[in-house]
Amino acid sequence: MEKITDKIAALPEGANYFSLEFFPPKTAMGSSNLQTRLDRMARGLRPLFVTVTWGAGGSTASKSLELAEICQRQLGLTTCLHLTCTNMSRSLVDESLEEAKAIGIRNILALRGDPPRQDEYFEDGKLAEPPQDGNGEDGEADFVWAIDLVRYIRRRYGDYFCVGVAAYPEGHADESYPEAQNAERDLPFLVEKVKAGADFIMTQLFFDVTAYERFEKLLREEPSGVLRDVPIIPGLMPVQSYQILRRTTKLSHAKVPTNILRRLEEVKGDDEAVKQTGVAVVSEIVERLRTVPSNIPRGFHFYTLNLEKAVAFIVQRCELIPPSTTTPNIEDSLAVDDSRDLPSVNGTSGMNGVNGTTHRPRRRESSVNSDPHNRVIVERGSNSFEADAEEAGIPKEKIASRATNLAISEGEGSLGREATWDDYPNGRWGDARSPAFGEIDGYGVSLHVSIPHATRLWGYPMTVSDISTIFTRHVSGELSAIPWSEEGLNEETNEIQPQLLRLNQKGWWSVASQPALNGVKSDDVRFGWGPKNGFVFQKAFVELFIPSAEWKVLREKLASQEDISYFAGNADGEFSASDREAVNAVTWGAFPGKEIITPTIIEPLSFKAWLEEAFAIWTEWARVYPPNSASARLLTEVKKDRWLVNIVHHGYVEPERIWENLLD
Repeated sequence: MEKITDKIAALPEGANYFSLEFFPPKTAMGSSNLQTRLDRMARGLRPLFVTVTWGAGGSTASKSLELAEICQRQLGLTTCLHLTCTNMSRSLVDESLEEAKAIGIRNILALRGDPPRQDEYFEDGKLAEPPQDGNGEDGEADFVWAIDLVRYIRRRYGDYFCVGVAAYPEGHADESYPEAQNAERDLPFLVEKVKAGADFIMTQLFFDVTAYERFEKLLREEPSGVLRDVPIIPGLMPVQSYQILRRTTKLSHAKVPTNILRRLEEVKGDDEAVKQTGVAVVSEIVERLRTVPSNIPRGFHFYTLNLEKAVAFIVQRCELIPPSTTTPNIEDSLAVDDSRDLPSVNGTSGMNGVNGTTHRPRRRESSVNSDPHNRVIVERGSNSFEADAEEAGIPKEKIASRATNLAISEGEGSLGREATWDDYPNGRWGDARSPAFGEIDGYGVSLHVSIPHATRLWGYPMTVSDISTIFTRHVSGELSAIPWSEEGLNEETNEIQPQLLRLNQKGWWSVASQPALNGVKSDDVRFGWGPKNGFVFQKAFVELFIPSAEWKVLREKLASQEDISYFAGNADGEFSASDREAVNAVTWGAFPGKEIITPTIIEPLSFKAWLEEAFAIWTEWARVYPPNSASARLLTEVKKDRWLVNIVHHGYVEPERIWENLLD
């Protein structure tokens, strides 16, 4: 039960370390597979500590604590639990801290979370009672800023917990005003958090290494000296895909330097090349920061998105993996002596100052082109038979060794393919068995915009027609976001824009869709994905919020269409499907020398996981407005009446059929 700061202080002078972030998966199968992944990464990568995220307003409280317990107790990893304080009652904060203490956690990352809503919380159109503590005081009023949580932890628990706080190398873009970002403006608040009892600082993700260097220098030279010796851990995100990079940097307001963006844009049509370039970029950042003088050990925190191959390559390439505390076996020694190189870091491309870096010889060239497979990693259980090591003829220690687990994480061998079968994440449309399925940040249901920004985007809807206009403007490109999507539509959606406009204009509101494709080249600018020289295929689908009365009519019509499948549900938990067991692969690709890759799958498990969140977003949108206001009442009533319907047309060689059925 070690504190992070104690572990850092115990490192030898000049040492480096790293940590990994994970979030609770949305599905039970994803959670099971994450446990296997965590065990492998713990053995193969050996991070100094791991962190577990906390959903907005405590929405993932139980799952976060369960995952933290697995990391801390089952895997023996020093674990840091994120804890947001706004929109949470004091009793929930107390309960969470007590549970963390009970399972042996000594580290808390104290965060603010979403801006406090206070009286904007309501239930069934009525103002909810404010949370109370045991003394009848307003339990939520204590927590408006992260510093309030830091002070509370220190007051209640003394120095039992090691407390970390967040910082923003490019400045905190509060209220969704990126132009207001200014690290110097944030400095006094960071000083006060450390004075209140924060032990270490962990930064938001960044790619602009020069901006980070300025930020760290600003902190170290702050006149009071409070920040001179506090551990500052830079946050880095391995690039999993070009689309994820765009989305995360937009949400975090992290700038991507021109040189880095150019390198990624040059290969954005080849997902495999994007990953390799991303590994090189983040490795260069690590190597650059290593050269920055520091009076304490230099660490790096990786936002893994619950994926493993990219981060495994980075920490191996940068030689961040600590030596084993046990006697090295023969297999470990062979791995160290292997002179084969990983793809070299591009030291001449430049990345806002990251160039000319000297790199040590690397290894495991054979794992670079390993591919994902849609396979389940099956946990050991009472229903499966497992021969012991001797019976199987396999030395037990070799399977559990550092080098073997690292090789698997990097994608080597048959186990490595299974370990990285979800290496092309596709958000909630990926495989529900994947630990990375769903939201990329694991933060839970949120509009991802502040209340002022939400009203600027969507105004104050007073009628159903006003809501139709919001959806229509988004499809037409006039509106940059809707509550279910933080960005505009993908380029491929232009292919079906006229059909989507007609659906939204008649009050069938679309939140997801794609056109049919039949053998389009994988490097096609609008539709391509995956490695070069392949062909991609898609079935047309659309997902709509439809009034309950109109859904009854449409359901009867779809029942007679053998080439159409649907899943549907409402806010009350009712569920309907053309086939309750159907698994619909709606995107797949065929590439030279590779098995078929199917990154987009729509099936009951994933749909139901999304269904709950989709309707919760209606509630989040309603909370933007004052309780009992016309807009809040309208959104609440709409939520009660609508069904969310996902419709797939299997005839991908007939691109217009689905739209003819829906618009007839």
